[in-house]
Amino acid sequence: MVKAADRAKNPARSSVWLEERAARSGGGPAGLDRDRIVSTSIRMLDEEGLAKLSMRKLATELGVTAMSLYWYVDTKDDIIEFAMDSVYGEVDLAAVDAAGDWRERIRVLALEYRRMLVRHAWMSPSAGQYLNIGPKAVAVGQKIHESIRDTGLSLERQPSAMSAVFQFVYGYGTIESQFGRRAAEAGMSQDEFYVDAIKAFRNDPEFEERAEGMKELLDERASHGSVSAVWDRDFAYALDVLVAGIEVMVAREAEAARDTEK
Repeated sequence: MVKAADRAKNPARSSVWLEERAARSGGGPAGLDRDRIVSTSIRMLDEEGLAKLSMRKLATELGVTAMSLYWYVDTKDDIIEFAMDSVYGEVDLAAVDAAGDWRERIRVLALEYRRMLVRHAWMSPSAGQYLNIGPKAVAVGQKIHESIRDTGLSLERQPSAMSAVFQFVYGYGTIESQFGRRAAEAGMSQDEFYVDAIKAFRNDPEFEERAEGMKELLDERASHGSVSAVWDRDFAYALDVLVAGIEVMVAREAEAARDTEK
């Protein structure tokens, strides 16, 4: 059994996917398997978040003893890694393949990734803590790599373009998911929460004065009447800006290459 303390000694290699445990999916206690553990974990994470997940609570939810879980997982980290890889499987790779050129494939990948992050608010804080090298995560990464490769950018520039697009998506999806989580915790819809928040600081004379330069922008955003519509609109336009930026950089590299040949 791999102890958390043992993993801390070598964090660069700390992943369930690098251990024998990842291959074990059957042969344990009757009525229990890894798929059931993972699906239940995802539901609990979606409902209660990372902080409230524990082996004991998971076992209770499954109707088994905590010791039964250790046939399939050694630590809570294992569960989170399996859960993360499972939700990467929600990214529709068939839709990516059907999308056409690199521009459309990037757009589909970005939208699918964003939607996954929003559905699972625990996903973004987890993503930076683990290697994300499960089979479904790697499959998504491969599609991202292929789409960026097909832009025509040089090999040394492809990682930067990949970061520009997908770190943006990660950040956007994180903020969107956490906003939705806060609204839900307050017992409000996102629209209600947004309106209430705007009223709170607009009724504060000191804040109103400090935010005077933002009044026009705040009024524009509020005019749409739907936070979801604003999320979608801003995301689509920001993504267009990034795709256009890649096109400009591809053209710049091509021009530089022609100048070198002269």
